[in-house]
Amino acid sequence: MVLGVSRDFSGGRRALDDVSLTVAPGELHALLGPNGAGKTTLLRIMSGLTTPSSGRVQVLGHDTSAFREVRREVGLVPAGDRTFYLRISGLENLLFFGRLQGLRRRAAVERAHELLERVGLAAAAGTRVGEYSTGMQKRLSIARALFPGPRVLLVDEATHDLDPSGASEIRDLVGELAAGGAAVLWATQRVEEVQGFAQRVTLLQGGRVRFAGSVAELVSRGSTGRFLVRLRAPGERVPSPTRLAAAVAGFGTITSAAEGSSDDFLLVLRDPAQLGAALARLLAVPVDVVSCRHELPAVEQAFLTLTREQP
Repeated sequence: MVLGVSRDFSGGRRALDDVSLTVAPGELHALLGPNGAGKTTLLRIMSGLTTPSSGRVQVLGHDTSAFREVRREVGLVPAGDRTFYLRISGLENLLFFGRLQGLRRRAAVERAHELLERVGLAAAAGTRVGEYSTGMQKRLSIARALFPGPRVLLVDEATHDLDPSGASEIRDLVGELAAGGAAVLWATQRVEEVQGFAQRVTLLQGGRVRFAGSVAELVSRGSTGRFLVRLRAPGERVPSPTRLAAAVAGFGTITSAAEGSSDDFLLVLRDPAQLGAALARLLAVPVDVVSCRHELPAVEQAFLTLTREQP
C-alpha cells in the first residue's frame, strides 16, 4: 500500500508527487508510464532501498522503513540487471545470493535448484552467466527475487530488451506467480503489455498519477471516433469517394487513409457509438467492409491521450 508518497532529489527535482496505489494478493497490477515517469523510484521505495520524502509505504502490514521485515516479503526484479557474476554459473550466482540472505548451504542448494527448475533454467544451471542470453538472465533475475519466498514481487521493465517470444515467456512466468497468490507490481512503458495481462493499471507521468483503475476503464479512455476501414466496391477497382462521403454525411467524414492504399479509408465519427450505423450506410452504397479497427489500439490511444494532457 502506497499512501501519498513523494520523493525529492537534489536540485529541487521531484521524482514522485503524492502517489498512492494498492496491490492486492494475487493481483497483477501494471505501473505504466513513459521514461522518467518515476516508476523505478517508486519500486525502489517499495522495496526499502530508497526512502520517501513524505508519505508512507506498507508491505503486508510493515512499513518499508523496517527493512529487515520487508526484504523477506518483497522480491525485486530490477531493470537492466548488472549485478550477476558473469564468470560463474547461474547456480553459483543463486547460491551466493542465497547465502547473503542467511540460508545454510544445504538449504540454499535445494532452493536454488528448485527455482532454476521453476524458471526453466535447470538445464543451464552449470553454465556461466556470461553465456546466458538476455532472456535467460531475466529468468535468473526472477529466480533470485523469488529466493526468500516473497509474497510481493516488484518487476521493473522486465521485457524492454527482449524479442516478442522472450517477452511472452517472462509475462507467462510472472502471471503464474500472481495466480499463485503473489501481489505483483509490473512496471513498464510498453503499453501493449497491459491489455490481457494486468487486472489494474496505475499510469504515472512526471511523478504524478494520471490514471488509476481497471484495464477496461483505461481502454474506454482511448475509445475515439477515428477508424481505419478497408472497403471494396463490387465491379469497381476503387470505391467512389463521393458516394462514400454522402453515405456517412450524417455521422462524420471519410477520406482516403494514405496514398498508394486505395482500399483504405479514415472514417472519423462525431460519436464512436454510431460506428454500426455508419458501416450499415456504407454497405448500402454498396461496398464490402473488409476490415475496421481503431486508428490506434484503444489502450495505446489512452496512453497517448493521458500522457499528452497537462497535469
